[in-house]
Amino acid sequence: MRTAAGPRSTLGPVTLWKDFLRALTEPLGDHRPPLSTARRPWVRAVPYALVLLMVGSLLPTGIVTLIQFYGVDPSLATALAVVQAGALPLALTRPLTAWQLVAPSVLVGAVATHGAAADQPWPWPTTTLLGYLFLMVLLAVRERGRTLLAVWVVTFLGCSLSWTVFNEDFDGSSVLATALSGVVLLLGWSLRGRGEAKRLLAAQEQISETERARRTLLEERARIARELHDVVAHHMSVITVQADSAPYRLEGLPPAAVEEFGQIAAAARGSLAEMRRLLGVLRAAESTADKAPQPGLDDLPKLLATVGQAGVRAELAVGDGVSALGPVPEAVGLSAYRIVQEALANVVRHAPGATAEVGITAADGALTLTVRNDPPPGRARAVETSGGTGQGLVGMRERVRLLAGTLDTGPTADGGYRVTAVLPLDGTSPGEKTA
Repeated sequence: MRTAAGPRSTLGPVTLWKDFLRALTEPLGDHRPPLSTARRPWVRAVPYALVLLMVGSLLPTGIVTLIQFYGVDPSLATALAVVQAGALPLALTRPLTAWQLVAPSVLVGAVATHGAAADQPWPWPTTTLLGYLFLMVLLAVRERGRTLLAVWVVTFLGCSLSWTVFNEDFDGSSVLATALSGVVLLLGWSLRGRGEAKRLLAAQEQISETERARRTLLEERARIARELHDVVAHHMSVITVQADSAPYRLEGLPPAAVEEFGQIAAAARGSLAEMRRLLGVLRAAESTADKAPQPGLDDLPKLLATVGQAGVRAELAVGDGVSALGPVPEAVGLSAYRIVQEALANVVRHAPGATAEVGITAADGALTLTVRNDPPPGRARAVETSGGTGQGLVGMRERVRLLAGTLDTGPTADGGYRVTAVLPLDGTSPGEKTA
């Protein structure tokens, strides 16, 4: 145990010293100037304007102060003022490097001005202190906390050294520099932490919004699949019944045909069983099976009457081509009903009291739906309602994509909104159309 404790006690101070030096020499990789992520250009220009103002004021006054009030040689005074003020533009992108230049110049200036003027602050002339504190601001908003602590420790040790060695000339400016630099570093570090927290929160909100949109899309696709199960199951049931009854309905069938019809019926029943298992996977744990038949175009008048009870007067216009078309495929009829339902639900949500028009036409092997609403009267406030069963435009796009159709939405010239969906009637899938 003693052997293990010895190396730790020996390496502890060495490790601390290395970490301390590393904090003073290794800057953070972020070299962006302060406020660089602001949206407004004038906000991004504020740090540059402040630095220009500080350099323009501290450079000439620093030279004059060191020469006239401290009696420093003009060349040395110019060099010190240029280093201390000229490092501020560098501090916009590399504040730790700027501090590494300024800190030795402060020490050299303290030695050069010692004993020069008893009525002037020492070892921190006013111009030096102002420039150093401004540098602390730029350092605090860009570097990590351990670097700020190390910088303050060096400042404190330098001020303590000046008080110890030159106690007779000590006037309290070192205490002021130590206290103000610590306060500036602490406030700047707090503001930087708050800004980082806000950025992380914004990034997390963006990720959450993306995940929410993805989850909404998946839920809508599962809901559409559950609805279409009834449509497909109906067709499979018809196939099963026809295949099972074919040997009794058709006389004189050869044994091979009877066996073939039996295999078709068995395959259809197997497909129905697989679809039921698939539906159990798609159905959420808290949802229940829908016993009602799936709606179609014939149910649109009832839908418009229900929307009218919510304060939206809707009119239905059916083209002659639809009447001559006859029954449409069940998947198309269901999708058409849901698209109209979601479009009218959006009118109730976002334009309560408006008038809506629903148009249905058939041409060139496709069913065209148009839902258009006028702007709401007066300043009607948008409301939330559960009248729709899907996810708005997301559900419409998925249903249209399922049938290889097209969807066009957007505002109208008079301030209303329009939804136009074209649904092919031939049952061609997107892949088949592409091919």
